[in-house]
Amino acid sequence: MKKNILLFGLAVCCLSGQAQEVWTLRRCIDYAIEHNIDIRKSANVAEQDAVNVNTAKWARLPNLNGGAGQNWYWGRAQVPMKDADGREYTGYVNTNSNSTSLQLNASVPLFTGFEIPHQYALSKLNLQAALSDLEKAKEDVSVNIASSYLQVLYNKELHEVALGQVKLSKEQCARIVRMEELGKASLAEVAEAKSRVAQDEMSAVQAENNYRLALLDLSQLIELPTPEGFTLPTPDTDIKLNPLSPPDEIYQYAVGNKAVVQAAQYRLEGSKHNIRIAESALYPQLTLNGSLGTSYQSTLSDNFNSQMKNNFNKYVGLSLNVPIFNRWATRNRIRTAKLQQENYSLQLDNVKKGLYKEIQQAWYNAIAADSKYNSSVVATNSSEESFRLMSEKYENGKATAVEYNEAKQNLFKAQSGELQAKYEYLFRTKLLDFYKGIPLE
Repeated sequence: MKKNILLFGLAVCCLSGQAQEVWTLRRCIDYAIEHNIDIRKSANVAEQDAVNVNTAKWARLPNLNGGAGQNWYWGRAQVPMKDADGREYTGYVNTNSNSTSLQLNASVPLFTGFEIPHQYALSKLNLQAALSDLEKAKEDVSVNIASSYLQVLYNKELHEVALGQVKLSKEQCARIVRMEELGKASLAEVAEAKSRVAQDEMSAVQAENNYRLALLDLSQLIELPTPEGFTLPTPDTDIKLNPLSPPDEIYQYAVGNKAVVQAAQYRLEGSKHNIRIAESALYPQLTLNGSLGTSYQSTLSDNFNSQMKNNFNKYVGLSLNVPIFNRWATRNRIRTAKLQQENYSLQLDNVKKGLYKEIQQAWYNAIAADSKYNSSVVATNSSEESFRLMSEKYENGKATAVEYNEAKQNLFKAQSGELQAKYEYLFRTKLLDFYKGIPLE
């Protein structure tokens, strides 16, 4: 019995440990990449392009098709006949007949105006573009999760700051209650102190609710079936302010490595092959054809096996198709392909400009966040010192409760501002790291 109780206790502990397992940023991103619907759809597109590559790869192989036919006839038909002298002639009689045919056909493209190699090259570039799109989808999800993840940590720390305010208000209330018992404070001051405690507790409840909502948003973003047991590690209170790389340096790396640029480059390269595919219709098309076949006719005197053997035939031939005039369709396809190439070129330029703009904005935002965080740290230190001095004055009766509460409120604002600046700085710097190719974790 004791053994069973011990095993049950260990099982409960293990389940509790699993239920409260913390999720790091890296784990959240990996889980989302595996379960995100948009990413899975992009993966299916890439898989379809891989199938297209395989199809284009074997386009030079011969195609082989078999066929069979069985026909029945009723009514008058020509049949071989003999006259009284034994001479054969063809006559018409009312009869029922049937025929059977078997055939095997094959064709091999010998020359297609270079369409096949360019189609194969285009399909490979389309696959590379689809894989880049897939990587872009993963990057977008990673950035969104990083933003939501830091929002959860920010709300979590903000809740702890609010709880600190509640603790200070309760200490002040207890002090005023003791002073009232000694006749050194009025009932109005006690009521005001209790009101302050209630207000700070309400603010703490709201902060906790914001934290829970942010946690729920993050769990839904990474496609968790339920937020139960979903917790994040305790945030690091200290951050390191590292010098920021210049935006042009970041851009030089990003323009050569980011998936969004690579996808546009692959599509531009593919458009060149698309032009050659359209131009292939200007060339003659040469095809090697061959077939095997045999047949049986019930009206003939030979039996089935004999006819199938005697009627066996073979065919090999070349087919040449020379384009002469097709109502300007080929010319217009070529013009359309060239316009598409120009559009892809413009799209690539637009992607590069957009990327440079994003990096510039991210860099200036990071600079502003750096400055804001440094200022907020100074403000928090000043507010902490001011509150410490005000607390000493209040305890010695040299400051009023109003002055004490004002100093406490200033401290809360400074601490809240520092937290906001801290996580804004973390997000902005992580975004720059993302453009530099550093994984988000």
